Amino acid sequence: MARVPEMTFCAPKRPASPTAAEMKANAGVGTRFSLENKYALVTGGARGLGLAIAKGFLEHGSPKVALFDVDQEQGDAAVDELRTIHPEPSTRIVFKSVDVTDAEALAVAVQETAEDFGAIHVLATFAGIVNSVRAIDYTAETFSRLLDVNTTGTFLAAQAVGKEMINRKTGGSIILTASMAGHIVNYPQTHVAYGTCKAAVHHMARCLAAEWASYGIRVNSLSPGYMDTRLNASEDLTDVLPIWYERTPMGRMGDTNEIVGPVVLLASPAGSFMTGADLKVDGGYTLF
Repeated sequence: MARVPEMTFCAPKRPASPTAAEMKANAGVGTRFSLENKYALVTGGARGLGLAIAKGFLEHGSPKVALFDVDQEQGDAAVDELRTIHPEPSTRIVFKSVDVTDAEALAVAVQETAEDFGAIHVLATFAGIVNSVRAIDYTAETFSRLLDVNTTGTFLAAQAVGKEMINRKTGGSIILTASMAGHIVNYPQTHVAYGTCKAAVHHMARCLAAEWASYGIRVNSLSPGYMDTRLNASEDLTDVLPIWYERTPMGRMGDTNEIVGPVVLLASPAGSFMTGADLKVDGGYTLF
């Protein structure tokens, strides 16, 4: 019988396994969920889920965190808030006003951040927009705008950071924010463009995971359900909320802090053998 050849998909550069110290569960340096010595970048990091993730990265030991967002005022306020919580001189928190759909500006901002920090080990993409429009009422421009921000913008951020990880030979973890809307159809609101964008992000994560595994880069996606954020606090959703609660087995929206643990899992040594995966954090909504 002919010998089955050894798999060579990731050869000649197979990603290294985490060290024994990195996989310890006790408190201190090198714990399983530690982000010590891991420098992170969060797009959409000035507010909402992105800001919650930035806080979580700092809480888990990341000494350098960059926030990318479009609003300078909100970005400055976010940095001030984080510095109040983490005033230690060894912690570095920066903000850059960047539109993720501007490929050139985004690439420059990522390169500047990598040079400033020395590397970027973790990327979490939380820049995104949403609207609720009937399919027959979309214009080409409004449909394209969602695709530009939610899908193309996500790819451009991953591409720019991936280049830095590859060129600097650091490896790393890239977490792309998708949505449960990429798995199911939202109800009762009409979200054809949003759902299309997020389904694309799911597949994007798998494609990048396969292509970049040999560089030690893990790429996964996150699929939040209905979260208690500013986007879901508008008065026009008052009549919709009971329907969301009824269709969610846990009977409520998620708190912003409940997204932090899954992201830290994907960013840290605890998720070292996870790539191309999608984590649903939806209170069970997609079960039905």
